[in-house]
Amino acid sequence: MKFIPIDLSKHKEYVIPFRRDSFSVSFGTDEEFGDENNYLKWLQQQSEKNPKGLVLVVDNELPIGQLELTVKEYEGKEIGYVNLYYLIPEKRGMGLGSLLHDYAIRFFKNNHVREYHLRVSPTNNTAIAFYKKNGMKQIKTEMDGKMLRMSGYIKNKLIT
Repeated sequence: MKFIPIDLSKHKEYVIPFRRDSFSVSFGTDEEFGDENNYLKWLQQQSEKNPKGLVLVVDNELPIGQLELTVKEYEGKEIGYVNLYYLIPEKRGMGLGSLLHDYAIRFFKNNHVREYHLRVSPTNNTAIAFYKKNGMKQIKTEMDGKMLRMSGYIKNKLIT
């Protein structure tokens, strides 16, 4: 399995359906996905800032997933943020999520952040269980209860 930086000229056909499917899994519909062009513009901007944070997960030359990782300010401190962990349906439940999580932790270590967050739908029990298994804890609800914010901590700040 490889993690390759997203190149919209080559990967547009994957990133939009992957992101749409993540909405369907989380919320039962992709209605809240919004405008595709705005999403592509955001991806391009984030890729230019930190290409190793926005990657396709490739297995046997086929894209099977996507990661969107950023570093941002939250309550006065810099944190890592997981915008998206995604695997195609036929690759879920096989333990591959831990490889995506390991990549995310390495990314955050390399960017010198000790804490990382994500938001998840409170109805996405599979994702919540995965995040808890990886040491994350719920810290609050957001968006009138539509989202849970979870946080995790990185034990060793620097990677060698």
